[in-house]
Amino acid sequence: MPYNGFAIDQYLDAAAVTAQLDALIAQPPWSIRRDALADYVEHYFNARCARSREMIAQAKKVIPGGVQHNLAFNYPFPIVITRAEGAKLWDIDGNWYYDLLQAGGPTILGSNAPAVREQVIDLLHTCGPSTGLFHEFEYKLARKIADLVPSVEMFRMLGSGTEAAMCAARIARLKTGKKNILKMGGAYHGWSDQLAYGMRIPGTRGILSKGVPGFVFKHTDEFFPNDLEDLERKLRANRLDGGTAAVYLEPMGPESGTRPVSREFVRGAARLARQYGALLIFDEVVTGFRIGLSGAQGFFGVDPDLTVFGKIIAGGYPGAGGVGGHADCMAHLGAGLDSAGKKVPKAMCGGTMAATPLSCAAGYCTLCEIERTNACETAGRMGDRLTAGLQERIRKYGLPFVAFNQGSICHLDSVGTMHFSIDWKKPWTIPEILKQTGLRQREMEHMGAAYMAEGIVTLAGSRLYTSAAYDEAMIDDVLDRFDRVLANCGPLEGKR
Repeated sequence: MPYNGFAIDQYLDAAAVTAQLDALIAQPPWSIRRDALADYVEHYFNARCARSREMIAQAKKVIPGGVQHNLAFNYPFPIVITRAEGAKLWDIDGNWYYDLLQAGGPTILGSNAPAVREQVIDLLHTCGPSTGLFHEFEYKLARKIADLVPSVEMFRMLGSGTEAAMCAARIARLKTGKKNILKMGGAYHGWSDQLAYGMRIPGTRGILSKGVPGFVFKHTDEFFPNDLEDLERKLRANRLDGGTAAVYLEPMGPESGTRPVSREFVRGAARLARQYGALLIFDEVVTGFRIGLSGAQGFFGVDPDLTVFGKIIAGGYPGAGGVGGHADCMAHLGAGLDSAGKKVPKAMCGGTMAATPLSCAAGYCTLCEIERTNACETAGRMGDRLTAGLQERIRKYGLPFVAFNQGSICHLDSVGTMHFSIDWKKPWTIPEILKQTGLRQREMEHMGAAYMAEGIVTLAGSRLYTSAAYDEAMIDDVLDRFDRVLANCGPLEGKR
């Protein structure tokens, strides 16, 4: 389909991208050459980022690891950002960067958008950030989301995407009377106990969920991405043990499409969920209002029962999460009565600082600006230009790297860390797979450091979000900077 207001002109061929990623992990890793990395560390980080290094050293004395957010753990040390505007970030040493992190995805208008900032400042002058009581922007935001996303008849604001995903599971169990949750392997639905399962790469089960006791996962299981047969096997098996309450999907694929899925898979998963009496839950924490104003579900033409939102719901401000969906499902968050006045069980759901006037005002204003400026399509065009340029440079230097995008969600995969999977029928392979993912994770960090030294901030050195604040000249400058890094990449001998 053409853009038509969406961020995607032509959806990728998931099978073709998967084949490229299969080839990537079949060979030893390639990365930034060690001499080039050492040069970046000496001449950029040590020479030009001294105040960041000093502040992080002090922060480590009172903050575990020195930072408060996983996205800020960077090699050789985290950079301290003091200013954000449009497509750029500035650090405490006065260096500036192109922002392809976008706070993990929500700032599709660009950082610190003036129209949103002005609304927030006005609200701080009048009401303040929180009262604990109802504010008109709560209604305005819920009404706006319901108008934009056809599946959302009602919306409940929460404090984060993690809270929203957790709440959706409770709704699903009450609505269906069933026990089990099925999620796509490798997908991330926040860090609540029950959903912190099968993370990063398919088949991990609870391996990466340190601190969560195994019994918590009794009613949680994962299915392999893009595999409808595996999903149906799990749905069929659950019939014998409490049924399936919900099927969770990241609609572009796990980890924001890092392992992309096909249209046919998304639509087939929706069909199977209905066939087996489970609620279909779309996790649109990243894709919601980035792929389009009606989300990835609007692009795919799918009607989920519930949708998990986060990040952009507050326009990059705190309090970024919520769950919306069909009225008969959302009734379980109400006063215990459905629209016909029939009593229904009420899900346990709290959050003292959910739906603050500040977060609701910022979110409402952000959605209005996205709609007014056609930001999804603009950001998507920039994502297409960035991806095409990266693919050209990969060919230029004969690299095995893989670049692809779903609109403004772009991927530059140099090592394929999250394309591995664990097969529990072959347990003897698990130690080597974990060793490989750990090794390749370090190389992602090294690539991310090289990009940052060239003035580009990425998500883990592999994911890149474009925003409507970019123009073609900026993207071309970004590509020139990537070119300097890619020119210094090669195989890491013996690292297999």
